[in-house]
Amino acid sequence: MALAALALTTTLAAVDTDNSLGTWKANIAASTYTPAPWPVKSLTVVREAVPGGVKVTATGERTDGTAINSSYSANYDGTPAGVTGKGAPYDTVSIKQVDADTFTYAAKNTTGKYSASGRIVISTEGKTMTLMATGTDTDGKEMTLALVYDKQ
Repeated sequence: MALAALALTTTLAAVDTDNSLGTWKANIAASTYTPAPWPVKSLTVVREAVPGGVKVTATGERTDGTAINSSYSANYDGTPAGVTGKGAPYDTVSIKQVDADTFTYAAKNTTGKYSASGRIVISTEGKTMTLMATGTDTDGKEMTLALVYDKQ
């Protein structure tokens, strides 16, 4: 009985680990977006732990010069969370944690055409975070994205 309780506690602790936390800078040169070009010049994301999930703050600049300054706090149960601020093409995000290094997510604009879903994966050494997504861009065209971030 004690061994089973220890195994359960160890499993739960492992799921509670979140290797995505920290500051990440988008590596635009290593990222891909179809249809090209990706309309972002620079992007930094700060991921902070909150009870049951993550708070994400994104800052940067679009290629047209407009600022990106958005944030959200999402639970890891997949419930949609509202996005505040400017510059993000979506206004809701939902995230589920698969393990310490893998997350599934969906982002959409509830009043527009943008919709994307995919995975976020942290590299084994913890220095790279890759967001892979497919969906519909703000113009209603199919899009794919492989966004590579470097840990700061």
